[in-house]
Amino acid sequence: MTPGASYAAAGVDVEAGERAVALMRASIARAQRPEVVGDFGGFAGLFDISAFSRFTRPLLATSTDGVGTKIAVARALDVHDTIGIDLVAMVIDDIVVCGAEPLFMTDYIAVGSVVPERIAAIVSGIAEGCHRAGCALVGGETAEHPGLMEPDEYDVAGAGTGIVDADRLLGPDRVTVGDVVIAMGSSGLHSNGYSLARMVLLGDGGPGLHAYRDELGRTVGEELLEPTRIYARDCLALVEAVDVHAFSHVTGGGLAANLARVLPAHAAVDLDRSTWAPAPVFGLIGELGRVERLDLERTFNMGIGMIAVVSAVDADRALALLAERGVPAWVSGEVRERRAGETGDAEAKGGAGGAVRVVGEHPR
Repeated sequence: MTPGASYAAAGVDVEAGERAVALMRASIARAQRPEVVGDFGGFAGLFDISAFSRFTRPLLATSTDGVGTKIAVARALDVHDTIGIDLVAMVIDDIVVCGAEPLFMTDYIAVGSVVPERIAAIVSGIAEGCHRAGCALVGGETAEHPGLMEPDEYDVAGAGTGIVDADRLLGPDRVTVGDVVIAMGSSGLHSNGYSLARMVLLGDGGPGLHAYRDELGRTVGEELLEPTRIYARDCLALVEAVDVHAFSHVTGGGLAANLARVLPAHAAVDLDRSTWAPAPVFGLIGELGRVERLDLERTFNMGIGMIAVVSAVDADRALALLAERGVPAWVSGEVRERRAGETGDAEAKGGAGGAVRVVGEHPR
């Protein structure tokens, strides 16, 4: 007799999904806060915000993001326990720029076929990222899409929530002429520009994932899979210690577009290239792909993952604090008045903001 239709026959393995949940429990236990209510596995994650009743006007901050085509590198190398760190960085560091404390995060993983060990590895990275960021992982969803995705395909996305008192909200309204721009070093490409990076490094004529490059000190694949630095705790420590006016998370769009969006319309900044040397991977992409410098700077972070705009009197203290926390940081510019008709190297991401140019030459 021909067997009847079933969910398993359609390609969905419910038992594999349950095994994946069991494998990820230990990792999720590391990514908790005392405000989390209940155990992992409920229909909704619960978070007790009564402790924040001390706020005069509490504002919730939220963000959602993914990792993009960096996932293709993880799949090609069959290394899945770092991509979750990238996901948390993309979501949570967008929240912290307004001065908000990240509270919790949820994730969504879409797969062609559930491989419990692979799902558990992805979630272990998300949990590690939440631990680094100081937020809780309160829930998530794994969706199996047979017929829509190939068995080894997957994608990840996440959403996060933070909280800030209205009178401590950071942003363009606080930025003034004379403020100092402090750059914080990135760990590499982070999670942006991978379509271009993959085309140059992994496409026809490129060195390929397994090629060792002297300038990188490791293989191309190892460089491309380097996890994104998470700045959340460092930014919050900075807010508590010095007069921070704004942060800019340098992601898609590059340096000029992301910094411009946290400046008031009347302000401008000249970011001085002579203050830092980008990691070799940026030069390698530029050289092998013959990518013009402006395109590089509009695509990649070029070695700066987060920017703080602080009062000039607090610049030295800010640098000292970041050094104590192991974050490479330096002064890369100053806020000045925007000249009539002045435009920057790129329009502010989102359309509103000041003008930013990247000037000078990097040290050789």
